[in-house]
Amino acid sequence: MTIGATRALLSFLLILIAAPGWAAGSLTYGLKPVQIAPDTYVFEGTREHFTRANGGNILNPGFIVTDAGVIVIQSGPSRRFGEEMRAAIRTVTDKPIRKVFIGNLHPDYWLGNQAFADVPIAALPGTIEGIKAEGKGMTENMYRLVGDWMRGTEPVVPTEAVYGSTVVYGSHRLRLIPLEGHTAADLAVYDETTRVLFAGGVVFSDRTPTTPHADVAKWLKELDELEALDVAVLVPNHGRVRADKAAIAQTRDWLIWLDRTLRERAEAGADMADALNLPIPDRFQSLGVLREEYQRSVAHLWPRIEQAALPRVN
Repeated sequence: MTIGATRALLSFLLILIAAPGWAAGSLTYGLKPVQIAPDTYVFEGTREHFTRANGGNILNPGFIVTDAGVIVIQSGPSRRFGEEMRAAIRTVTDKPIRKVFIGNLHPDYWLGNQAFADVPIAALPGTIEGIKAEGKGMTENMYRLVGDWMRGTEPVVPTEAVYGSTVVYGSHRLRLIPLEGHTAADLAVYDETTRVLFAGGVVFSDRTPTTPHADVAKWLKELDELEALDVAVLVPNHGRVRADKAAIAQTRDWLIWLDRTLRERAEAGADMADALNLPIPDRFQSLGVLREEYQRSVAHLWPRIEQAALPRVN
C-alpha cells in the first residue's frame, strides 16, 4: 500500500470513529431540563417515531422539585436515558428522588426504570400488569428500532400500585387521575399547586396520536375529563408543551376524524388497502409523523372496525 493510500485509509477510519453512534460510549441524549412552572421541569422530546438517530427520545418526561424530594414523571425509553435524566436532575437540585410515576405501558414511559431502581416506581395496576405481560417483547422491539442506545436496558416492572387520589409532597398537591382509552390504564398527574398537567399518554400536541392499545370511544372520554381541569401548563406525552388546552381539542379532532372515516369506509365495503391510502385533511398536515402514524392506526383499528361493519348472518 502506498503512503497516499495509507493516509486515505487512516482518514476514513478517523471519520468513522468520530461519527455519531460509532461507539456506544459516544451516544448521548444531551438532556437539558426546561423549567415550565415553579419547581417544575420537562425534558422535551422530538415529534418523531423511534429511530436510531433519536434513540427513542420522543417523550416529554419531567420532574417536580418539592421540599420532600423530587417527583419524577416517566423514566424514558432506555437505561441510558434514565441515567442521563437522573444526572440532569442533579444539575437542578441535590434533593433525593422521592418517587417515580409511570403513565402507561408504552416503552418510552418506563424503560429507564433501571436508573431509578432504588426508589419507589408507581403506576396504575393495569399498567403494571401490562408491563408484566408485554414488557419483554416491547424491550426487544426497542432494541430492533433504536439499536445501541438500548445497550444494558432490561425491563423493570413498577413496584407500587397507585389509584385515584391526591398526594402531598412538600407544598405540592398532586392529583393522580386514573384513565382508560389511549391504553387500558393511563395515569395523568395534575399538580393542583401550579396547575401543571402531565397528561400521561392521553394528549398529543402537533404530533399524530399513536393507537396500538387504543379504544377511541374511551379515549374521547379521557379527553373530556382532562378538559374540565383548570390547566395553566399542559405537558403532552408527545409534542409541544403548551400554556393552554388547545392540544386536547387537537387530539380530539384527530380521533373523531380517524374513527369516523375508517367506519364510513368499512361500511362502504372498502378494504384495509384502500383505507391505508385515504387522503388526510389539510388541517392535520402540521402534525408530526402524519402519514406513517395514520397507516399504523389503520393497521391497529381496522380489523375491529371492519368486523363491526360486516353484516350478521344467522
